[in-house]
Amino acid sequence: MSPKVDQTIIDLYDTFTHGGMNRREFLDRLSQVAGSTAAAVALLPILQNNYAQAAIIAPDDARFSSERATFDSPKAKINGYLVRPKSKGRRPAVLVIHENRGLNPHLEDVARRFAAEGYLAYAVDLLSLVGGTPADEDAARELHTKMNQDDAVTALVSAVSFLKTHAESTGKVGAIGFCFGGLMVNRLAASSPDLDAGVAFYGRQVPAAQVPNIKASLLLNYAETDDGVNSTVPAYEAALKTNNKKFTMYTYPGTQHAFFNDTGAARYNKAAAELAWTRTLAFFKETLGAPPAD
Repeated sequence: MSPKVDQTIIDLYDTFTHGGMNRREFLDRLSQVAGSTAAAVALLPILQNNYAQAAIIAPDDARFSSERATFDSPKAKINGYLVRPKSKGRRPAVLVIHENRGLNPHLEDVARRFAAEGYLAYAVDLLSLVGGTPADEDAARELHTKMNQDDAVTALVSAVSFLKTHAESTGKVGAIGFCFGGLMVNRLAASSPDLDAGVAFYGRQVPAAQVPNIKASLLLNYAETDDGVNSTVPAYEAALKTNNKKFTMYTYPGTQHAFFNDTGAARYNKAAAELAWTRTLAFFKETLGAPPAD
């Protein structure tokens, strides 16, 4: 079970992580809410992501081949982490899109989880557009604000082409993204007719006017307590229905934004994350085809 943290504190942390205040302001506010600086410091390890926990599957797991792989987009050369089982054969491909802190060990681990299921998985670093993801999370969050989101969408359209034509790909490509990455899945679906399937976790939506452009099947996963994202879900759902798009939408009771991220103790919800993962695998199997048995 994740430790119980007051909702006010989680909301404050969400405001900080989404750019609503700088770190000094956040720590000052956290000290006020928690009652003291010492109490605030004690809360930080629970609130922040602990990437030491990221390796559910070890980076050097002998079952997989992995590499740093690049592709060209109109704005820049884009870097990423490509991983797949060592056995040869064509596989459906999954594009993994990060949150607003760039490509980090957790997202690379998510890519390995897909490789363990038989997929060709690519965790993209969209901060390549502005120099690449730095090791420090606060620096990565700050750099993210300097990245042009339209350029990021253009890069993702190129990523779909990269994976669709990869020598080890079946030509079927899905995308999964979290928070900012969830928004990017929705935007990518409205921008790339070649995307076959998209899974968005607690991602903001595209305007109704862009929904007719969506060709991919969508699986949309939302947290129960996530007002900033959820306020526009009804309009998106209505537009998807009006335009006869293929989608499934779930809201997970008792969850917070980022409930899938098992490196953040305060918001991770094991039961909901495991259910959403099971649904994601079933969805990709249906929309991309089953990976080869290894």
